[in-house]
Amino acid sequence: MKKINFLIFLLLVFLPNKSYSLIEVDITRGNLNPLPIAVSPLSSDEKTKIALEKELTIKDVGSEIAKVVENNLRKSGLFNPLNKEAFLQKSDIAHHKPRFEDWALIKSQALITGKVSLQEENLRVEFRLWDVLAGKEMLALAFTTVPKNWRRVGHIITDKVYERLTGEKGYFDTRIIYVSEEGPKIKRIKKLAIMDQDGFNTKYLTLGNELVLTPRFNPTNQMVTYLSYFKNLPRVYLLDIETGLQEVVGDFPGMTFAPRFSPDGRKIIMSFAKDGNSDIYTMDLENRIVEKITNHPSIDTSPSYSPNGKYITFNSDRSGYQQIYVMKSDGSNVKRISFGNGLYGTPVWSPRGDLIAFTKLHKGKFYIGVMRTDGTGERLLTENYYQEAPSWSPNGRVLIFYRETKTNDKGEGFSAKLWSIDLTGYNERLVKTETDASDPSWSSLLSN
Repeated sequence: MKKINFLIFLLLVFLPNKSYSLIEVDITRGNLNPLPIAVSPLSSDEKTKIALEKELTIKDVGSEIAKVVENNLRKSGLFNPLNKEAFLQKSDIAHHKPRFEDWALIKSQALITGKVSLQEENLRVEFRLWDVLAGKEMLALAFTTVPKNWRRVGHIITDKVYERLTGEKGYFDTRIIYVSEEGPKIKRIKKLAIMDQDGFNTKYLTLGNELVLTPRFNPTNQMVTYLSYFKNLPRVYLLDIETGLQEVVGDFPGMTFAPRFSPDGRKIIMSFAKDGNSDIYTMDLENRIVEKITNHPSIDTSPSYSPNGKYITFNSDRSGYQQIYVMKSDGSNVKRISFGNGLYGTPVWSPRGDLIAFTKLHKGKFYIGVMRTDGTGERLLTENYYQEAPSWSPNGRVLIFYRETKTNDKGEGFSAKLWSIDLTGYNERLVKTETDASDPSWSSLLSN
């Protein structure tokens, strides 16, 4: 990943993770009792508030950063941020020395405090995480950046808090790329769009003059690959989100489907219909050498690498109807892993390497589910009229996908929206977008 040079981490105190965490999650039942946590507004002096309000037109940046953290934690489903009206101690005093009995009185088990200040033209944000029950500091960090990046600081703080309290990496300092859709169903205008994972800072990357499909992030940087049709010819593109530079990887006559990156970002893998048959191919992005991975008279599509790059999952109708398969990355040792009722598609390997997410069609309903990489332990997380294209958060905890609504007899009422759901099947949420949306893809952590 490219270095992000506008954000500087200044370590104050970073206590190492203990062997325990305050939150334990049952993978099949979720966290039924979210952790009560108090997110105190980040304090600042009047001079700082006035200067930042003048530059950002925000009355109190410290309070707004706290809101970003609070909203992130709440949406995770693992935390219960407490009402600020119940807080008994002022934020500036709590940041230096909390009265733990006051925070325990309102049933808080953890406390976040912070301070915002200006250093010349830069924004400095300090924060501390406290264990209220044990009466001690768990984590303290400071960040320096340009003021316009205040929202991102809130996401990074959330990631640090999430990791310290759960024992696993967060997913908040990330972005989501998707296909923005507008207009009637039979004549949709589709553009590439990107936003922060919480729906803010939306940017449109194409004009909508050409059909765009299946954008996918490179796991190692902020590069995306996607499919577009130019004069009815399918083309695979690469787009650098940071620079805006775009290039054509190749023209593929016939039909091409869903290009994805390899884990090291050096190849793309896709299905390509050639001579009336669809097989899986890879292309080396450095030398543009194309290699055919499968060679079967059936339809092989939707390939996705395992995190270590040694295996590929895909769907195929070689058994007579659409099922999920796993093979080695060279195309050998093909094994079918799905054996349930219904049709399976869009398999995506978890970043953790332990699960494969998929779409399933059974008795007229679409399901988003997960199974182990050998096909055991299938769990259906959500069902609806039409939904597909799951994409994993970088920590493998959350799936984002898109869902369409059914139209009436006149073709009215159609919409496509992004939704997220926890790996446990709990905490299903609508993801805010400015327009209708489909084909989401989650980036890796920006702060890696």
